[in-house]
Amino acid sequence: MVQKPVVIVGGGVIGLFSAYYLVESGQKVIVIDKSSGDEGCSFGNAGMVVPSHFIPLASPGMIEKGLKWMLDSESPFYVKPRISLDLLKWGLQFYKNSNQKHVDNSVPLLRDLGLLSKSLYHDLAQKLDYSYEEKGLVMYCKKQSTLDEEAHVAQLANQIGIEAKVLDKKAIHDLEPEIRPEVAGAVYFPGDAHLNPTELIESLKKYLLSKGVLIKNDSELLNIESTGEKITSLEVQSYGQKETIEADRVILAAGSWSGVLAKIFRLNLPMQAGKGYSVSKSQLPGKEIFIPNILVEARVAITPMSGKFVRFGGTMEIGGLDSTINMNRVRGIIKSVPEFFPEYTLDLPQKEDVWYGFRPCSPDGLPYIGKSNHFKNLFINTGHAMMGISLAPASGKLIAQQILGEKTDMDLDGFSAQRFGN
Repeated sequence: MVQKPVVIVGGGVIGLFSAYYLVESGQKVIVIDKSSGDEGCSFGNAGMVVPSHFIPLASPGMIEKGLKWMLDSESPFYVKPRISLDLLKWGLQFYKNSNQKHVDNSVPLLRDLGLLSKSLYHDLAQKLDYSYEEKGLVMYCKKQSTLDEEAHVAQLANQIGIEAKVLDKKAIHDLEPEIRPEVAGAVYFPGDAHLNPTELIESLKKYLLSKGVLIKNDSELLNIESTGEKITSLEVQSYGQKETIEADRVILAAGSWSGVLAKIFRLNLPMQAGKGYSVSKSQLPGKEIFIPNILVEARVAITPMSGKFVRFGGTMEIGGLDSTINMNRVRGIIKSVPEFFPEYTLDLPQKEDVWYGFRPCSPDGLPYIGKSNHFKNLFINTGHAMMGISLAPASGKLIAQQILGEKTDMDLDGFSAQRFGN
């Protein structure tokens, strides 16, 4: 009997790592992706592997900050006004989850997922060809009030087993002697890491192809066929031609498109696309940035990549799957850098030099990882927001373990795809 494949809908970093752990267990795998394969949110992001990010996006104070930021065209956050029932429902769920009880429940989940991923990345760096560095992450705070908030996070981090240090200006300048940040202080997470996401994706794809994984780009899911509680095949359009792909099991891992595609699977999967932008620049002679960092008030992430260039990224623009580039948001990123690093100036890039990607945001700030209750052979692995690269290996391994009927490395109940009803 010919083995039917596990079909993964989505060829971003989450889908690819799902494929990796399945094929390592001897499964036949097909990945279908509507993109050409050389784009997507995994390519141009900050490449940070950050167990330190254990507080979900939905948390106390986020709505108030968001409303304030919306009045500023260059701010880190923006919700594009539009008539959308899905957006309204998502916003209501976000509001319901922006409380301390939700944060308390989410912290151990995100901590464990982040630490598992970092451990896996450490091992994967021996097998795949990508740069991986464990230099930590610095959270720079311009204002004392912000530093006080971050110091509270640092205290919590140490309590839950993630090392964090509050730094004064001298310690900061010792870490970054060339750019000499002008800030009230910082929090340093020495256990965080970073990588070059383009190198990672290219190496991962090459490895999967060598193991017999079929990656079908420019392939859009149109419909499914099912018998009872089981999906039997997927109808796909590839390069203008329709075809049917038989499937033993299916994983929905389509990033920001997952919410739309979920309706094909008769699922309710609240999701909004949070557009982010990045710009990559060569290191400036005599002003080299050594350690990845986040400019906290500006919500800008800065990563030195492979010793070759620096990536500046940020903003969260909730505006649907809109491919237009808002240069005001890009300008906000560029302007914030010299506010923290007075001797470091950047020119506003040309629009064609700006990268953007859509982050798949659930309304409670937790990813969806696990089985569907509607179809017995459907699994979900999506909704990782800004943490796709950081959480991908753990998410891929956990979903593979569940598909194979193995004991998962951590409990997945908190990531249930049914938590908002289906």
